[in-house]
Amino acid sequence: MSDLEPYLETFDGDPGYLDWAAFGPLSPAVRAELLADVELLGTGRRSGIDLVGARVAEARALLAELLAASEDEVTLQPSTAQGLMHALYGLDGDVLISPAEFPALPVAARRAQDLRGRLRVRDLDAPDGFVTPDAVAAALTDDVTAVAVSLVDYRTGFLADLTALREVIGDRLLIVDAVQGFGVVDADYAAADVVCGNGYKWLRAGRSTGFAWFSARARERIEPVLSGYAGMDGALGAAEVFPPRPGADAFAISGADTIAAAKLATALREVRDAGVAAIAREVAERAQHVMALADRYGVPVLTARDRHAGIVALAPAAPDTGALAAALANHGVTVTARNGLIRVAVHAGTGADSLRLLGDALAEAAANRAATAVAVTGSSPS
Repeated sequence: MSDLEPYLETFDGDPGYLDWAAFGPLSPAVRAELLADVELLGTGRRSGIDLVGARVAEARALLAELLAASEDEVTLQPSTAQGLMHALYGLDGDVLISPAEFPALPVAARRAQDLRGRLRVRDLDAPDGFVTPDAVAAALTDDVTAVAVSLVDYRTGFLADLTALREVIGDRLLIVDAVQGFGVVDADYAAADVVCGNGYKWLRAGRSTGFAWFSARARERIEPVLSGYAGMDGALGAAEVFPPRPGADAFAISGADTIAAAKLATALREVRDAGVAAIAREVAERAQHVMALADRYGVPVLTARDRHAGIVALAPAAPDTGALAAALANHGVTVTARNGLIRVAVHAGTGADSLRLLGDALAEAAANRAATAVAVTGSSPS
């Protein structure tokens, strides 16, 4: 048995769930850990409280391992958005961001611009939301100090090339929202300066399991504006407000949620043991299967065929979007329908039964489309 097979066997949800980009149903190990830790924290025993608290350091160590970073460069956060706010609020100069990014990036940047006046947001023209090295290179000026991008675009599944982006931007900071790819994309995180994510999607760890990594260069250039008492370089209880700590702990506001850390550590260990590269291959293979089904039944695919992760964006003609969404629901397929797109998000453990349900729904929608064309024109569509 390979290291991957035990991981694949942990996907025990109902067939038809193809919405991993919205929420990842918790893995069995995470569910068991959650229940055990709740019981420990309910005893009032110091040993139990300390045991759960120790999972904070464990989660940071596992994150550092997967990021090929040092533990003191990693901090736990309540969410991806809060990690991004830490990074963007402390920046000076111009930051280049596509307005098509998930709002966590552009909203945090605009708020930082309005609050301090030391950051200016520059909109990046990225057709279809594909942030490519060429698009970034064309928009760079001497005033740009940072580029912020999603590792995987939440709408289309486009996979950013962090290595190529680093080559294009030179010594500028590269800030990455990795929530849609961490754990299922074999990415070059060393090319980035800040990586923020959350475990409630592809890691299957539930909410409040966010994290952020700040490289040495990032910590030199980003002021820890939102640093709280947990990020203070001094003893608690002293009648003094100390400066922020030198490491990533500077970007902490309060104590970490120990139950969230335990869930995250459990999920990260599953991914580490299975191997990110092996998981990424399975995810990409299933995404290709979704594209093949869409092609078979005449549904246009917006996702880039050569650079994608687990998200496949289907772009049916406007009159067909509602009918396709209804067919998917009728066949028990869970996806996200938004702004005229049908977002299908598969994971490594997405089984043949789920893909079969998707194919049946697409076939039904195609048959209905053909029948409607015959009724309207009197002839079948070409």
